[in-house]
Amino acid sequence: MMSVTGKTIDFAGKNLVSCGCSSNASFDRYTVRNYARVSSKGCGKGHGTCRLFCCTRRNTQCRVSSMKTAEPTVNGGTQAIEGLNKGLNLKGYSETPISAARFFEAVADDLLTLNKNLQSIVGAENPVLMSAAEQIFSAGGKRMRPALVFLVARATAELLGLKELTVKHRRLAEIIEMIHTASLIHDDVLDESDLRRGKKTIHQIFGTRVAVLAGDFMFAQSSWYLANLENIEVIKLISQVIKDFASGEIKQASSLFDCDVELEEYLIKSYYKTASLIAASTKGAAIFSGADSGITEKMYEYGRNLGLSFQIVDDILDFTQSAEQLGKPSGSDLAKGNLTAPVIFALEKEPKLRDIIESEFSEDGSLDEAINLVKSCGSIERAQELAKEKADLAIQSLQCLPQSVYRLALEDMVAYNLQRIA
Repeated sequence: MMSVTGKTIDFAGKNLVSCGCSSNASFDRYTVRNYARVSSKGCGKGHGTCRLFCCTRRNTQCRVSSMKTAEPTVNGGTQAIEGLNKGLNLKGYSETPISAARFFEAVADDLLTLNKNLQSIVGAENPVLMSAAEQIFSAGGKRMRPALVFLVARATAELLGLKELTVKHRRLAEIIEMIHTASLIHDDVLDESDLRRGKKTIHQIFGTRVAVLAGDFMFAQSSWYLANLENIEVIKLISQVIKDFASGEIKQASSLFDCDVELEEYLIKSYYKTASLIAASTKGAAIFSGADSGITEKMYEYGRNLGLSFQIVDDILDFTQSAEQLGKPSGSDLAKGNLTAPVIFALEKEPKLRDIIESEFSEDGSLDEAINLVKSCGSIERAQELAKEKADLAIQSLQCLPQSVYRLALEDMVAYNLQRIA
């Protein structure tokens, strides 16, 4: 429980009228800026228990999520997070840092099957689409989202005594990766990005027209397979994700170079663009395991908070890694006017930064100056804390699962994400 504007919010989703909306109201009825201001009234910008407003999809209700640190579990993933809390230094806490292979290994066979199926699902009858699919499927992605489907599926299957994954689990993983791929193709077109993971983007190779159509085709193909799963709850869940992608892009495009953008708005956009799909992946997997609503909702919260933490970490790396490490120029989001958590925090301390951003970097060297201001005022550290807080909440959601190699892998994935900024 927590208080916002003097009224009580029930995190179980029972008493939501105090946040300004009725219990059956859709989040989309409220403008982002007005609702964010209501939810943060009485708090300093970026401070206090109500600074993190996030929209979840349970019964289309709005929620305010607490910044309170979650009670830790005892597995390795949480231990690594505790290590990060002591100065963001995993090496000083663990003899061997967590590797991606460590948590992917638990579902390695599942991922091999997925890789074999992906290109055939796209459709061999269209050579251009196949070439586009091969380009992006082979661009070095780790298949994090389908891995999460398999890990949650196996963790919840153990809880319910199931011996093997269902065909629907596997098809869900394939659908999720196809939707993710389609969103990347469209993102690169919208952002005019030349590189994706160090390789040429689809629109650079095939042209913008083919890239847009390829993304559209993958969305349509994934929707077809989704309908054939014949589970209305999952169909609604994943369909909402596709809507969220569009909402996220619109929110981002409408707030470029806007120095008045608030942290709550940034988190809503991050939910739409990143966390929504991850949350749907983890909840959908639990649904197909036959888990009850309490478990499926916990898996949703795990995916949502992991997704938010993941996006915040990516936005930090945009300032702290080199162009070679990123596979794109450093500070590219800022250069395009996309103001992320480190910039939002920096604007509170550096008035000069506002002038530079609002000028849209019209003067030579102004982008480099803005990047240096962001890096030197403590905003990176504040963004790191924000990423850790969301990670703590993700770990807490896993406590409903029995101890297993799959739960440990899910915890390790949270810690691995934070390790990227250690």
